[in-house]
Amino acid sequence: MSSTVYKFDMNSAKSHNRIALVDEADQIVGYEDKLLVHQRGLLHRAFSAVVINTKGQWLMHRRALDKYHSGGAWTNTCCSHLTQGESMAEATRNRLFAEMGIVANPEFIESFYYRAEFDNGLTENEIDHVFLARWDGDPDPDPGEVMDWKWSSPEEIEEALIKHPEEFSAWFPRIYQLLQPILSDQS
Repeated sequence: MSSTVYKFDMNSAKSHNRIALVDEADQIVGYEDKLLVHQRGLLHRAFSAVVINTKGQWLMHRRALDKYHSGGAWTNTCCSHLTQGESMAEATRNRLFAEMGIVANPEFIESFYYRAEFDNGLTENEIDHVFLARWDGDPDPDPGEVMDWKWSSPEEIEEALIKHPEEFSAWFPRIYQLLQPILSDQS
């Protein structure tokens, strides 16, 4: 993984409301208000960053209870959407810093499509780009985004996914299935 230092752009890290709409080929076709996108279930681009430490543990976070959906769910290190005026690399780095206080340069691994409908009427209909970074330390999370965090071994995550799948975000099991074989091969 690259250890290149980048200049953090505070303006890009601020909450943006217009997120990238995409077609089935993941080509950007416009931008729309985040809440409206989720109310209408429009196809959009998202990203999920996973941070792994030198012990092979995953940095998990529990979403703040007042998030617009999935409040209180455990998930990967950072999740968000591509906003207008940012590249995927900038968006991922900036949100990782804004949500978790981590400075890292995650590398793109793969993307996947999923759709999830929530009890509050919102829908995630997205192509999720998965990024991976290696980092050691204790994060400094934004309490508006994160209510708890922990380092977990792959075995602990897998056991929790089997015993308590309802405690995780809708997208996290797919991310785990995608990354676990890749990371196991690197051990």
